[in-house]
Amino acid sequence: MESKTNIVLVHGAWADGSSWSKVIQLLQQRGLNVTAVQLPLTSLDDDIAVTRNALELQNGPTVLAGHSYGGLVITGAANQAPNVTALVYFAAFGLDEGESIDALSQQGPVTPGAAQIRPDKHGFLWIDPAGFPQVFAADVDPVEARVMAVTQKPLSIKSFTAKCGPPAWKHIPSWYMVSGNDQMIPPQAEEMMAKRMGATVRTVSASHAAIVSRPQDAADLITLATEARLTSRAAR
Repeated sequence: MESKTNIVLVHGAWADGSSWSKVIQLLQQRGLNVTAVQLPLTSLDDDIAVTRNALELQNGPTVLAGHSYGGLVITGAANQAPNVTALVYFAAFGLDEGESIDALSQQGPVTPGAAQIRPDKHGFLWIDPAGFPQVFAADVDPVEARVMAVTQKPLSIKSFTAKCGPPAWKHIPSWYMVSGNDQMIPPQAEEMMAKRMGATVRTVSASHAAIVSRPQDAADLITLATEARLTSRAAR
């Protein structure tokens, strides 16, 4: 595998780039060039712009990975980014054009995670810190989960209601890790989105925070996508 292959990691709501810390270490050990963006979470357009800026800094083929809300971001950011060769979703929103997280959340019963979301008066959404460890990171070390709860970065309501533009997964090969014990996004919804995009799917018995609790599995899926795209390029 080429040593200069780029990986750009996009975090989700109620987290930041450090949520990829364990995955970053594993990818770097494999000789990959890794960048983790820091999203403002102020609007979908803002988050796509920040991600595209990171993509422009990459020299060569780039695998773009997103967790949770970050899936919506990479779905838009990969458009007009010719260096992106693969998309990797982790318990993420792989929406189609015109869909929103808000609309998807109304299609079924309220999840335990959604029941813990609280709006503030400034237009942002938070997860109740007392409920965060259980609904977001049930299989993460309890001490680490409590730290994640108090350092969470809120998501703007504008991001939650924003409609997806043309999805990059329609023209870029995709991989998807389903979290089988997810309490934020129903695993069945994850499976539906993965199937619709024609993604290569891996399912793990993990919480929504699988990139924290199952970093080896996450790094392996990114590596699989990286190697598949390199093989595809070499065969041309």
